Formats: sequence, C-alpha cells, structure tokens
Amino acid sequence: MKQKRKDILRFALKCILIPTAAVLIIFALNKPYQKYDDQKYMDIVKFDTLGREYWEIHVGNLGSSHGAYDFNYDAISQYGYICFNFANTSQTFDYDYAILQEYGQYMESGSVLFIPVSYFSFNNEVVNDTEKQAMTVRYYHFLSPENIPDYDPYVDLVTNRLPILSAGEELFKIFPNFDLTLIAHAADDGISEEEFARRAKERFSRHFDNKDEYFMPERIEELYAIIEYCQANEITPVLITTPFSKYYRDLASDEFLQEFHDTVTTIANDTGVNYYDYSNDERFRDNLDYFSDSDHLNDQGAQYFMQILMEEVTELDRFF
Repeated sequence: MKQKRKDILRFALKCILIPTAAVLIIFALNKPYQKYDDQKYMDIVKFDTLGREYWEIHVGNLGSSHGAYDFNYDAISQYGYICFNFANTSQTFDYDYAILQEYGQYMESGSVLFIPVSYFSFNNEVVNDTEKQAMTVRYYHFLSPENIPDYDPYVDLVTNRLPILSAGEELFKIFPNFDLTLIAHAADDGISEEEFARRAKERFSRHFDNKDEYFMPERIEELYAIIEYCQANEITPVLITTPFSKYYRDLASDEFLQEFHDTVTTIANDTGVNYYDYSNDERFRDNLDYFSDSDHLNDQGAQYFMQILMEEVTELDRFF
C-alpha cells in the first residue's frame, strides 16, 4: 500500500515538474529568440517612433513597396516639415486603412497623404498563402488587435507574444555559429538592358500570373474607405501611381491599362480627389539610372521624383 502511494506521488510530481520545466525552458529560450525574430521586422521599427518622435506629420504616404521605396522626403524636410512613410512591401489597401486607423491621429489638420495606386493594388501582390501569412504577421508587432484585419489571437501569441512557439528550425539560429542574413532592397549595378528586361518580365509575371481577378470589389471599397477617413479627419488624400520603367509598364495590355485608368479615375471623380499618374512618365520610363529594378526607383530616382512632386502636385503648394 505504501509503495502504491509512493508511485502515485512520483507520478503526480512528474505531471507537475515536467510541464513546469517545459514552460520554463520555453520562456528562457523565448527572450533570446525574440531578439533574433525582431530583426526580421526591422522595416517596421519606424512605427515605434510615432507618438514619440513624430506626432504632427505634414506629409506622408501609404502603399506597398512602390510607396516604401519611391518617396524620399529629404527635400521637403529641409523646409522644416515633418514627413513619414507608412508603406510596407506587399501592403494592401486593407492594411493601409488599418495603419491609418491606428496612426492617422498623428497627421495634422491640412496635411497631405499620398495613396499609391499600383497595377496590382486592386488585387494582391503576394503570390500564395505562405507568403501572405509571412507578410501578415508583421502587423501583429505594431498594430492594436482591434485594427488588424481578421485578427487571430493564436497568431498573435505565436508570432508576437511567444514567437518561440513557431520558431521551427529557426530556433537553432539563436545559438553560436548561425549567421543571420538580412535581405535588403538594392540595385544591381552594371546589369545589361537585356537582363533588366528579363527581370522586368519576372516582376510582371509575379504581379499578374495566376490571379483570379485584377480588380477585386473589396479592394476598391477599401480605397474608398481610406479616402473617406482622410476627408473626415482633415487630411488631404492624393492618389498617385509612381514611375515604372518601360520594361515593366509596356508588358501591361491595353485592355488592362484602360480598366485600371477607368477604375482609378472613377474613384477620384467620386471622391473629388486628384490623381497623378507617373507610370509612363517620359522623364523616367527610358532612364534606367533612376531605377533599382523595373518598377522601383533607387535613391537618386526617388529624390528626383520628390522634386517633381513638389513642383507639380498642387496639394503641396501650401508648404512652399
């Protein structure tokens, strides 16, 4: 009888100690892994500055990678104005709107907000569910749950609170001799025009192949919602399509370009918002020195583009 009691006690202790040890190990590994995991989201660190370094923004932009890379505000900042880039790679209108709901309070009354409208904006830039999930989890790091589209508490737990639970093989990277390689958007100097054209076809194929619909109604409604938010909060919205090289733009069919133009101009007319289309601008389309790839400007191109916007976008007249 005594032996049986001892066995039961040992079993009970194991039931308590083993899970406790597992939890302690998880929490012990989570802290160093979280530091590694955070490095994957260096592009969103900028949002930590909102409300601390930035709280009266005069000019800003939303958008996907075309917004993230094509807006350089150095020239405007020299006049003492506060500017902020809210864009992220592969960002769709629903997340533009989510960011605006979270941080729109830092746009001052009378500020200007550029809303990039790219050829893939009314669809999705991501090409599969895995890539979509990888892009989605970053928003759990800087948006409140109530502003995250289709918020999932489990995703929040395993990607933000306890990322160790979804580490998989990446867990080993917190130990010595595992180097972290960060991928940056950068230009390849000296490539031939033939190689540039080949890469343009790859980019265009990524944006257009295997897409069920190029103009999803929900994306159109999300753009209307962004504009409505701006107008309700005394922010001046500006629709804009950033410059593309001829190797990217000329791959689009006339039928697509017409539907794209009709869609954007209808939204602009409905809302009274101006639309500026630089997708086929002769100052850029043939000048590869301004591009890092077929549809993204490099730093030189982004600075030149901002100079053009300062001269041509009437909504910016109040600042100069």
